[in-house]
Amino acid sequence: MSTVVVSIVSTGILGAAFGLGLAYASKKFAVETDPKIEQLVEALPGANCGGCGFAGCQQFAESLAKGESPVTGCPVSNSDQQSAMAAILGVDLSGAGGRLIAQVQCHGGNKEALKRAEYTGIQTCRAAQAVGGGFKACEFGCLGLGDCVASCPFDAIHMGENGLPEVDPIACTGCGNCVKACPRSIIDLVDEIKPVHVRCKSLAKGKEVKAACQVGCIGCKACERVCPTGAITVTNNVASIDYDKCTACGLCVEKCPTSAIEFEERLREQLSQTAS
Repeated sequence: MSTVVVSIVSTGILGAAFGLGLAYASKKFAVETDPKIEQLVEALPGANCGGCGFAGCQQFAESLAKGESPVTGCPVSNSDQQSAMAAILGVDLSGAGGRLIAQVQCHGGNKEALKRAEYTGIQTCRAAQAVGGGFKACEFGCLGLGDCVASCPFDAIHMGENGLPEVDPIACTGCGNCVKACPRSIIDLVDEIKPVHVRCKSLAKGKEVKAACQVGCIGCKACERVCPTGAITVTNNVASIDYDKCTACGLCVEKCPTSAIEFEERLREQLSQTAS
């Protein structure tokens, strides 16, 4: 009986000793966490989409707390959420850029762009691109098989009737998943209030572009010559816009002979009201 008692007592003493040791170790080696991190996680949208470049909102919040990332680094967050994070961190949001949304820089759909072959393989853009560089006559244009649509976690992009992806500017969060998914790199993230876009990425010469697509950029430089601010230039046979210089005057849109440059209609009325 005494042996049993001794065993119980010994076990109790050992248990208490281990408990005290663990308690001491937990205090001695505890990693202090910044209380701001939890607040930032709550302020973030919680999408965990990876658009910020981190694995999820927790890692982005940790980077924010260390001052390693900007408050605007989460493309999914809205202005209210960014203001909340700025308040937590005690930073000034003035001068921060506008919200970015996806812009499909190609409008050579089924009606405008020719095909050089019929494709019956796996119905993804990436698979089609891997088979001889795609089935369209233009090797730079949208293939229209919807990899961007499948990649969007916010249901903000859909395939239109003309075989081109269409972005919902309200639902789009600018997470960039569609940009990464496109094998031809024809989707850009652009400030939501920028209305003028070159809807072509072709580097082919004008004659080749005309043979492949009715609305492609032919590199004629008419837009470049008419732009009063030098915001649009032609390099490697295709026009591109410096959005920081563009004043949305629309002269390049009017001058383009193939309608490769577009003034986004959703912003035309809004900008005209602002100007007046």
